[in-house]
Formats: sequence, structure tokens, C-alpha cells
Amino acid sequence: MIVKIDSVELKSIAVRASQYPEDSLPEFLLVGRSNVGKSSFINSIVGRREYAHTSATPGKTQTLNFYLVNEKFYLVDVPGYGFATVSKNIQQKFGMMIEEYLKNREYLKRVFLLVDFRHKPTEDDLLMYNFLKYYQLDVTIVATKYDKVGQKEKAKCEKALVEAFPLKENDNIVLFSSATKKGREEIYSIISNSLSSL
Repeated sequence: MIVKIDSVELKSIAVRASQYPEDSLPEFLLVGRSNVGKSSFINSIVGRREYAHTSATPGKTQTLNFYLVNEKFYLVDVPGYGFATVSKNIQQKFGMMIEEYLKNREYLKRVFLLVDFRHKPTEDDLLMYNFLKYYQLDVTIVATKYDKVGQKEKAKCEKALVEAFPLKENDNIVLFSSATKKGREEIYSIISNSLSSL
């Protein structure tokens, strides 16, 4: 079963648990570096060109944004990590906000960890993966900007990706491009399978 996107709504903007939605719907968390393309990923998945605002300034998202899709599940976008111009104090606040969410959210079904396919995964990417596994969460590594890598370099980039992440059971990698829609059907299938197993 493939997800057909009929509706999307930014339902809640939260900085603390008391502001999370209370309707008990399944949630899919999006994490990644500040400039990895989370907004473009959301726009591609929901089929709306400018729904999640893409910014020329990395680090723009400073809240947990709950996007209600088809009135059946949420995509949850959180502040990006690893951007130097965001102060240490704010980075720490973001970290605590994300940790509070992970500790308290029983409706979280899977995490999409976005990494830039063009570059070897960073130390921050690996730390985030291990952080998510500490909470025993299922993770899909989404390698964005696949279309920006030349054909000759693709195999090398994919090898670096596979070698960097010691994937656990139920985890996987999806090669993704918001420009060409590569990987979108795989993401839909992952969401569908999670929803159908409830």
C-alpha cells in the first residue's frame, strides 16, 4: 500500500511536551544537519512545493513542528544539528528539546535520519544515529541530494554511507532526491508498513 497524500496541515509548533498534539496518532521524526534538506524532504513527501519553508539560512527551525498528514500520522521536524553559527547555548537547548521528545513519545514509530549523500557522514551524524539507537528506535538513513552526485561518484558515496553506519535490525538506507523524486516511493512504503502494523 502506497500513501496517497490528500491533506497536510502544520498542526502544532512546540518547544515543550505540554504543546505536543494529544490525538495519539503515529509519528515519524525527521532529524539531520541544518543544511541537509529537511524542508525539501517534507515538501517532496507531502507533494507541496513550498509547504515547509526552505531557508537560505541553515538553523532556521528552532521548534518541533508537527505536520499532520491525511489526518492519520505526523511528520515531526526538529531543529537541525551541527551548524556553527548557532550558539552553544541554543544548541544545548535544541538537544534537550529533542531528548525530551524521544523520552516521552510513545507514538513515535520510526526516525528518518537525513544525511547529505555528497559527503561522508559526519561525526554528528554518527552520534545522532547512536543516540537514536540508545532509545531503541527504528531508523531509516535518508541520503539526500542524490541527484547532485555524478554517476561515477555514486558507488563511492554509497560505499562510504554503508560503511559509516553499523545498521541494526529494522534499520535501512534510502537514496533520496527531492528534485527527481528518487526514493519517495520507498519512504511511502516505509510509512505505510508502519501504519499497517499498528
